[in-house]
Amino acid sequence: MFSQQQAARYDQLAHTGYGSVQNAQQWDSQKLQQQATLKTTQAALVAAERQIDVLKAQRTTDEANLAQANAQLDQARLNLSYTIVTAAQPGRVVNLGGAVGQYATAGTNLSMFVPDDLWVTANFKESKLDQMRPGQKTTLVIDAYPERVFHGHVASVQPGSGTAFSLLPAENATGNYVKIVQRVPVKLVIDDLPTDVSLGPGMSVDPTVRVDPKASLFEQARARL
Repeated sequence: MFSQQQAARYDQLAHTGYGSVQNAQQWDSQKLQQQATLKTTQAALVAAERQIDVLKAQRTTDEANLAQANAQLDQARLNLSYTIVTAAQPGRVVNLGGAVGQYATAGTNLSMFVPDDLWVTANFKESKLDQMRPGQKTTLVIDAYPERVFHGHVASVQPGSGTAFSLLPAENATGNYVKIVQRVPVKLVIDDLPTDVSLGPGMSVDPTVRVDPKASLFEQARARL
C-alpha cells in the first residue's frame, strides 16, 4: 500500500516536472516487486491451506491405523494369556498330558494339580464322632513312612456321611432297610509337615484322634520322672 502511494506520488511529480523520472521508475519497480511478492505469498497461503486439508486427512487415516494396531495388540495379549494356566494357590503339576507346541481344544484334560496345602480325609464311623470336635489333636501313620509319626489336628467334620454326598446316594425307601454304620469324612491337617517327605492324593493313612484332653496314665507317669 505504501509503495503504491509513493509510486503514484512520484509519477505525478514526474509528469508535472517537480520530480525526477528516476525516482518515479524506482518506486514503480518497488511496487511491482512487492506486488509479485504479495502474489507469491498468497499462492503459498493457498498451498498451505490445501496442505492443511491433506494433513487432516492423513491424521484421520493415522488415527484409524493406530486404533487398529491397538486392537491387534489387545488381541495378541489375549491370545498370549491363553497360553498361561494359573492356579489359585501354589502346588505341583502331575499327570501332565500336554507337550510344547501342542494345540488343545476346550475341555481337554491336560494335567492334574496337587496343592501344597495338604490334608487327610479320614472316614471315621459315625459311632466314633460323639466326642470328636475341631481342634483336637491327632496322630497319623502313613504307609509310605511307617517308621515316622506325624502330628496334626481336626480341621472339620463333614455334616453328613460320604454316601449322602455321592453322585448316586443310596435310597432305603423300599422297606428292605438294613442298618449299616456309615462313614463320615473328617478333615485332618498335618501340623509342621516335614520338608523331606513327599505326600500326595491316594496314599493310605492310619489316623488316631485324641478326644480326651486329659493326660493318659503313661503321660502322667512320664511327667513324674
